[in-house]
Amino acid sequence: MTTDRITAYGDHVLAVEPTGAEPVPASARHGRPLGLLWTWTSPNMEFATVFVGVLGVGVFGLDFWSAALAIVLGTALGSVAHGFLGLAGPRFGVPQMVAGRTAFGFRGNALPAGLNALTAGIGWFAVNSVSAAYALSTLTGWPVLLCLFLVAVLQIAIAFLGHNFIHTAERYTFPALTVVFLVASAVILSKAHLATANGAHAFPGAFLLTAGAAFGYAAGWTPYGSDYTRYLPASTPRWQVGLWPAVGVFWSCVLLEVVGAASVTITVPSGLTPTAAFVHPLPGWLGDLTLLAIAVGGVAANALNIYSGALSFVAMGIRLPAAVRRATVALVFGVAGTAVAWSGLHDSGAKYTDFLLVITYWIGPWLAVVFLDRWYRRGQDDAAVGADLADPRFSNWAGPVAMAVGTGLGVWLFSNQTEYTGLVARHLPQIGDIAFLAGFLIAGLVYAALRAVPALGPVRTGLAEAS
Repeated sequence: MTTDRITAYGDHVLAVEPTGAEPVPASARHGRPLGLLWTWTSPNMEFATVFVGVLGVGVFGLDFWSAALAIVLGTALGSVAHGFLGLAGPRFGVPQMVAGRTAFGFRGNALPAGLNALTAGIGWFAVNSVSAAYALSTLTGWPVLLCLFLVAVLQIAIAFLGHNFIHTAERYTFPALTVVFLVASAVILSKAHLATANGAHAFPGAFLLTAGAAFGYAAGWTPYGSDYTRYLPASTPRWQVGLWPAVGVFWSCVLLEVVGAASVTITVPSGLTPTAAFVHPLPGWLGDLTLLAIAVGGVAANALNIYSGALSFVAMGIRLPAAVRRATVALVFGVAGTAVAWSGLHDSGAKYTDFLLVITYWIGPWLAVVFLDRWYRRGQDDAAVGADLADPRFSNWAGPVAMAVGTGLGVWLFSNQTEYTGLVARHLPQIGDIAFLAGFLIAGLVYAALRAVPALGPVRTGLAEAS
């Protein structure tokens, strides 16, 4: 990819982005950090966000106020992590999974990049497509399968065009989605029975499960961090680059998850889909607007999921033919995600519960390695870091080993899923599922220990170097 083509792309909206995993040159940088507020608000204005709160009260058994506290704590941790990781964008001009090469090495980075490609481009795509399809079907009366294909085509088209079109789409959906969900939230909260808590909090298990689900939802965006900041000029104030994405994720997730928790306290007719049950307490006109907003929010979220999933795949370092660009990979992922969503139209609630927790199993250890690597590299010259990102001979096997060990031990000991219960969780089920927290701590300790081993720490051109 030539610099001229990327520079020519500039801030054009109706153009297919030519950039893949390579750095965005200074001549192509543009945008303002405030735009990250709506880029990270609109994707959360959808039913998948609401359902996190529904889980806390309706599935895990917390009362409303305990669920709200768990939601705030889990979301806060995920939002801060998300804002921090986006700082790499203006510095190096690369996607998040390329920025992670310093912690995992060029080849070892295939582990987190490959997992994120599957999680984002197929997993999250399927989850959000299902919720958007059900909302559109409830609104129009059309078959769910038809609605699924309609939303899939729209979100694939947005992701295919790429960075500039995505930012523009999120900007224009932001005010409409915000107004509709704020009004709907006020009505639902006014009808909810928030004081009916019976004190049976089921601590700490239910609380940790809810906090873990909230963290998983917010932290699910962290592997995308610099994907949407890498076009910003290098001179952009760092505090703004970190602040606006964190604020966008935090307020939108907390609002809708808390409202989701409140909605469970309202009696609705049995037999309704989760989406229909959520809008049932609303006046007819507002219910219809909310269903439309849920569908649009699902598209807004999946545009990011497909786009970042494709970037992660490209960041794995696999040599692809010149004709296979990021846009082509996005198209393939969109088709695959649609197929998975089709298969998940039934029993989608249970599948979503498991999915929210499972993604934290690898994201927790991945975050530990990335955070520690950033700390070890504090004060290092940007040019030296950039050289490691671009060097296919650079290795840091401490990263993938630590992530694999943290994920494996976390799941083996502390997973508390329907299909599998870890060794510790089996004997202490009251602790819930803390595999992500245990994996984070284990991976951090293993990385700190292995990074000091010359053959496993950062190695450049065959020679071990301290960084």
